[in-house]
Amino acid sequence: MSVISTRSGALFLLAALAVPATGGLSAQENESANAENINVYGSLPTDLSGLLEGPDLDGFISARNGNRVQITVAGDIKAVVNVGPATEIRTSGGFLGLGREKLTSSSLMNGLPVSVETVQWEGGLVASRIALKGKDLKTAAMIRNATDQRFGENEAAISENQTAIAENVAATEALRGRMGDIDKYNIKGTTNVYFDTGKWNLSPAAQRDLCDAAANAKSIDNALLLVVGYTDSTGSYEVNQTLSEKRAGRVVNFLQQECKWEPWRMLSPTGMAASDPLADNSTPEGKAQNRRVSVNILVSKSVDDI
Repeated sequence: MSVISTRSGALFLLAALAVPATGGLSAQENESANAENINVYGSLPTDLSGLLEGPDLDGFISARNGNRVQITVAGDIKAVVNVGPATEIRTSGGFLGLGREKLTSSSLMNGLPVSVETVQWEGGLVASRIALKGKDLKTAAMIRNATDQRFGENEAAISENQTAIAENVAATEALRGRMGDIDKYNIKGTTNVYFDTGKWNLSPAAQRDLCDAAANAKSIDNALLLVVGYTDSTGSYEVNQTLSEKRAGRVVNFLQQECKWEPWRMLSPTGMAASDPLADNSTPEGKAQNRRVSVNILVSKSVDDI
C-alpha cells in the first residue's frame, strides 16, 4: 500500500499529521489513545466545497474513535481523518446481499483497506471520499459480525439435536448477554503455525500446536478464538488474499474437528493476505515466518476477571 497524491503540499501535510506507530493486535485495543493526536474544533462541516485539498491516502483502517479514523499507509505512517456528514463512502460492489454502492460510516472497520480523498479543515483532515472493495468489506465484517453469525449457526444446530437444546441455548444466551461490546478484547495468548509457499496443509507440528492452543483456551473462562491467515509478499494481492483465507479456514476446521473446539466459541476466520508481516519479506527466512496463521485467545473485557 502507498500514499498516492499529486496535490500541492499533500505529502508535507501528511507528515505533519502522522501519529506514532503502535504494533500488533494491541494497537487496535488502544485506538482511542491513537486517535487523540489530532485536535478537532467545532462540528464537522456539511459542505466541503471551497476547502483546500489534502493528501490522498491509500492504506488500511488501523483504529477508530467516534468520527475519527486512523489510516496506516506505506512505511507504517499513520494519519487521522475525520468522517463527517459530507463524506462519501462507496464500494465497488455490494456484498452479503446488500446490492448497493453507497455505504454508511458503520462500514469503516479496523483492517479494512481503503483509498481516501481528503480536504484540510481546522488544522486536520476531513475525508471527502472513501473508496473500498466489496470483497475487502466482507473480510473486515467477518470479525465484527462473527459472534452473531456463530450464534445463528449454533441455534440452527439446536433443532437438529434435540437432546442438547437446553445446554446449547443456555450457553449461547449466556455468552450473548455477557459479551457487551464484542470489539473490545483482552488477548490471553497467540499461537502461530506456519506453511510452505502456496500451501495450506498443516504439518504434524502445526497440528500439535493447534490442539495445545485449544487446550489452553479451554482452561480460560469465556475464551473465544480468533483465527487470522497471512501470506508472504510473493504473488498478487488477489492470490494472497485467497491463500490466506484457505489457511485460516483449514486451521478452523482442524481446531473444531480434531481439537474439539466448540464452534460457538470461534469467531469467523479472516485472511489478511501479506499485511502485518512478522518479519522482513526480503529474505527467505523472513518470508517463512510470514506464511502463517495466528490463533488468538480472546476474552471480552466486559467479562474478564469476573
